[in-house]
Amino acid sequence: MTQLILRSVRLPDSPQSTTDLLIEDGYFVNHFEARAEPPLQRNMNGRLVLPGLIETHIHLDKACIMDRCTLHDGTLAEAISQTSKAKAAFTEEDVYARGALVLDKAIIQGTTYMRTHVEIDPGIGLTGFHAIKRLQADYAWALGLEICAFPQEGLLNNPGTETLLCQALDQGAKVLGGCPYMDSDPDGQIRRLFELAQRYDCDLDLHLDFDLEPDGLTVPTVIQCTLDYGWQNRVTIGHVTKLSALPPAQFDPLALALAEAGVNVTALPSTDLFLGGRNATHDIPRGVAPLARLHACGVTCSVSTNNVGNPFTPYGDLSLIRQANLFANVSHLGTTAELLQCLDWVSTESARILRLSDYGLSPGCRADFIVLDAETPAAVIAEIGQPLMGFKAGRQTFQRSAPEILRPEAAS
Repeated sequence: MTQLILRSVRLPDSPQSTTDLLIEDGYFVNHFEARAEPPLQRNMNGRLVLPGLIETHIHLDKACIMDRCTLHDGTLAEAISQTSKAKAAFTEEDVYARGALVLDKAIIQGTTYMRTHVEIDPGIGLTGFHAIKRLQADYAWALGLEICAFPQEGLLNNPGTETLLCQALDQGAKVLGGCPYMDSDPDGQIRRLFELAQRYDCDLDLHLDFDLEPDGLTVPTVIQCTLDYGWQNRVTIGHVTKLSALPPAQFDPLALALAEAGVNVTALPSTDLFLGGRNATHDIPRGVAPLARLHACGVTCSVSTNNVGNPFTPYGDLSLIRQANLFANVSHLGTTAELLQCLDWVSTESARILRLSDYGLSPGCRADFIVLDAETPAAVIAEIGQPLMGFKAGRQTFQRSAPEILRPEAAS
């Protein structure tokens, strides 16, 4: 293993001055152990260093399939139907190839850790899961990949799904997903998922309340189950676009209850903006979970990509910085403090959701980081900064050349 001195870097908490970082055996350290070989040195020339970005919610198995689908209505129902049809023809090699394409792009955009939902049901079995497990091993040099076993097409109303979910958990999935709005008994699915999570001692990550009607909230059921099963700080709910439709008198106590129960919230702006508000003819709602208001109540939050190149989201470049910028735009967040919070939602708060104990730039943290040409961390979000290089456990994983302006020569 190696020792590396990273010279002349600017850190997010003091971007006006430069310092050096010491990396030993893949971790930041205060000082080096004595070794025969001198440490390697890299001069960063005053560039900004940030911890590697974290994708808390993505679907690798169904990415990049727009050429197999028909997009007509642009609704959630159409996306589910079209993707289900395409999924019937998925093979392990197909899922692997498309997932690898996405991971390559994510790495170049500065992502160093990712939680991916993998669809598991009697139709596809464990085909996608086996492909993602291969990707998990093959990409460990650049990206930590956590697998969430996910019943997209229902659980209680889809016999055989639970057995397959349990097999995936037995074979290495670390998180159990859920999609209550696809089940004949949404509250029943939630309770059963908590029972399984307790049996397997795994975290939960649920797709929840994915429309703009304030009625029919299942968030209260999740809160109550979290308390009943003692699963505080181990439950994340994604989408929850219903929250954006609640008046303050209803929203505020619910947000405080989420915070008290330790239930995390992930907003997925690209997907939620694309699918939401389709029936509106004017005053079209944004329909994205209001993270700033949730954060003010003490809820841990994240912003993530969700889907890429499929009927749920027919675009995307895997840039979490772009997703954070998009969220800032639609949420009216523009002050320095607000932009820094958006950055936290793709980095430090995401690390808290995934319970990463060694995340950051301090001694003892794993040396997963990115390097950018940006004046401040807030400017990274405001200007959609592109990482110039990234490191995983102190080893460089990619490099991007800085653009160069080719001005015409001055007339003599």
